[in-house]
Amino acid sequence: MGSKHTKKEILEGALNAAMSDGLSQLTYGRLARHLGTSDRVIVYYFPTKDDLVTEVLLATGLHLQEALQHAFGGRADSHVELTRTAWPVLARQEVDPVFALYFEAVGLAVAGRQPYRSLVTQLIEAWVAWLSGFFDGPEEHCRSEAEAAIALIDGLLLLRQVAGPDAADRAADRLLFL
Repeated sequence: MGSKHTKKEILEGALNAAMSDGLSQLTYGRLARHLGTSDRVIVYYFPTKDDLVTEVLLATGLHLQEALQHAFGGRADSHVELTRTAWPVLARQEVDPVFALYFEAVGLAVAGRQPYRSLVTQLIEAWVAWLSGFFDGPEEHCRSEAEAAIALIDGLLLLRQVAGPDAADRAADRLLFL
């Protein structure tokens, strides 16, 4: 016990722990045991649990963006086209834990819990801004297409998390490949 870890190693450990056990189970003590260190080392880098959760959610956002970067080829004419291109990349078992963590944070945000409420709002706003760049046209049009893409993708992925891959694939076929 008590071995020294870098902030990056602690964050990676926290991200792994949150993905396997959920955000609600992420505590200094559990993370310290997982890493084989003292919780004081974690507190040194992340003085409050909100700091730790914030960094975990930002890292989750980066993981999501990496997954989506590969999913979205280039420009799209509509939110349906963008989602159609992305679905085969997003609907994979190895991506599921990232989205499970994201949806847990969304649920906590909807319940009004901080820091989730403000963080998830910021994450979604960043996603809208990023996805807007995949569409051509006036800014308002690009933004509305990005919002529609997020709504469609999140709906399909939430269905995948709750009802399973087959249900999500059936819904995707109906919504995207008519």
